[in-house]
Amino acid sequence: MSVSSPTKRRKLPEMVKPTPMVAANWKCNGTKASVDELLQSFAQAKAGHPVECVVAPPLLHIPATQAALKGNALWAVAAQNCIAADGAFTGEVSAPMLKDFGVPWVILGHSERRSLYGESNGIVAAKVKAALAAGLKVIVCVGESLEQREQDKTMEVVLAQMAAVVEILPDGSWPSVVLAYEPVWAIGTGKVATPEQAQVVHAGMRTWLAEKTSPEIAAAARILYGGSVKSGNAASLYEQPDINGFLVGGASLTPDFLAIIAAAK
Repeated sequence: MSVSSPTKRRKLPEMVKPTPMVAANWKCNGTKASVDELLQSFAQAKAGHPVECVVAPPLLHIPATQAALKGNALWAVAAQNCIAADGAFTGEVSAPMLKDFGVPWVILGHSERRSLYGESNGIVAAKVKAALAAGLKVIVCVGESLEQREQDKTMEVVLAQMAAVVEILPDGSWPSVVLAYEPVWAIGTGKVATPEQAQVVHAGMRTWLAEKTSPEIAAAARILYGGSVKSGNAASLYEQPDINGFLVGGASLTPDFLAIIAAAK
């Protein structure tokens, strides 16, 4: 499926956008002082529209994040990764551990985990399965490299990443799963897919999901966009019919993140 041509869509139920999600991925950033300062602004935030907001700090900052945001129902906390099993895995954290510590969400399959740590589609799928079994909710990341986009392989790559996860999902688990499309070439580079480019991929993902699951599941699925999202481009991205929010990296480390939340309506 070419990303430069309109997507032929299977007929879906009348499209009403699901409740948007805006998620902050702080990656490996933040001192105690900088995190405390940022959390003060987050703790006071209010949204004038329905939206679900998630913060994924580095592991060491999770307790402070939970404590700072516990009085504001706008926020939930996520981990940035987990593994599929407990045991002799030095330096790792398992899904049951996150559940035990009251962390409701986890991000899995981020491009940095795939490229820097060799996580294959199969590994990501196994992690998703384990996280859901432990009672966590999951943001599953997919996306193509610049080379793959230039070779017109965007949908081939993205749908293969999705297929590995869809094949192992237990029945009834979709309310606990959010998809995030992050073109690798736009992450942290300052480059961003145009709203039209992003929409073509999101529409292709939703159409494929309708074919592999059901039109009802596809219509209700939340598909986030990630890749150099800022307050200046968030509104035009969210206007696209198949973009249901954002997974935000660098801009989530500043109060600008609150303006991105405001744009997701």
